[in-house]
Amino acid sequence: VTITTRLLVSHLSGIRHYEKDIAKVKEEKEKANRALRLTKPHQDKEQKEKEGKGVEKTDSVKPRKEHDSETKSRNSKPGRRDKEFEQEEYYLKEKFESVIESLKIFKNDALFFKPGDQFLYSTYGFTLLSAVVERASGQKFTDYMLKMFRDLDMLATVLDDNEAMIYNRARCYVYNKKGRLVNAPYVDNSYKWAGGGFLSSVGDLLKFGNALLYSYQASQFKNSISKLLPGYLKPDTVAMMWTPVPKTEVSWDRDGKYAMAWAVVEKNQQCGCCRQQRHYASHTGGAVGASSVLLILPEELECEAAGAQPGAPPRGVIVTILCNMQSVSLSSTALKIAREFDREKQAQ
Repeated sequence: VTITTRLLVSHLSGIRHYEKDIAKVKEEKEKANRALRLTKPHQDKEQKEKEGKGVEKTDSVKPRKEHDSETKSRNSKPGRRDKEFEQEEYYLKEKFESVIESLKIFKNDALFFKPGDQFLYSTYGFTLLSAVVERASGQKFTDYMLKMFRDLDMLATVLDDNEAMIYNRARCYVYNKKGRLVNAPYVDNSYKWAGGGFLSSVGDLLKFGNALLYSYQASQFKNSISKLLPGYLKPDTVAMMWTPVPKTEVSWDRDGKYAMAWAVVEKNQQCGCCRQQRHYASHTGGAVGASSVLLILPEELECEAAGAQPGAPPRGVIVTILCNMQSVSLSSTALKIAREFDREKQAQ
């Protein structure tokens, strides 16, 4: 078979995740699909009822509905993630000197399906991707990434190296079987630098989001701002990264599809005066003792009216949340925050 870098970055390679038993993976996916089929009709009916009334809910009603949806989110998503954290490979303590060396964990395992046929989120797919970067660049993957972070002015983003003294490194926490808060167990993430081996800060992730958003929008302002610097990436590259890929899915956003290392929701509105779906890109993160999310909501710009837009890119809302607690669902919170800031901006 042939596995391309595009298949790797969209999780269509067939390379396994932490679970080695394909039967268990299929069973979990079927359970998730059944749950989605059961909840979707109810949610769609509820949405139609809201749209049919044509009025906004009062403040006294809205918090209850939001609380209900948050409760469902907490009861479902973290549950599946807790199950995932039972996998032994999450807790590896072996130190790997290179990404090539860490391939030995899975390189002899059978593929779960023919590459390109199905979606399966795979951290090891990104480990293989980091080995490709290492060979293509001619330098260690970690050195290559740290130089990139420096170029992006992300000076607080470093390797999650247990031996190094890292200023302001946070402690991480988990709940034990009795429901008590305890320190997260010791792990070594050198086997998955690309998939979960870096430490960062809210400020650095905002810089990262702004750099991507600037690159995405730069071409829309090129006629109006003559001295506009180029983005870190080409606009077409970011647009490609944020375009949904067929046969993919997203567990944390029912409106989304997976693209290239991002979950993406496309702009959509079925009927007038009904629910509007804005275009945004996001990704969550889960590790032993930590949870995170980064969400980018670009401002909607009309190409022909771009010259009339004040200021310069990036234009939009970027939300990032870092939490030193395992299995915390943050995606819906990030989206609510982004929408509030966007609504406030439009009202001005």
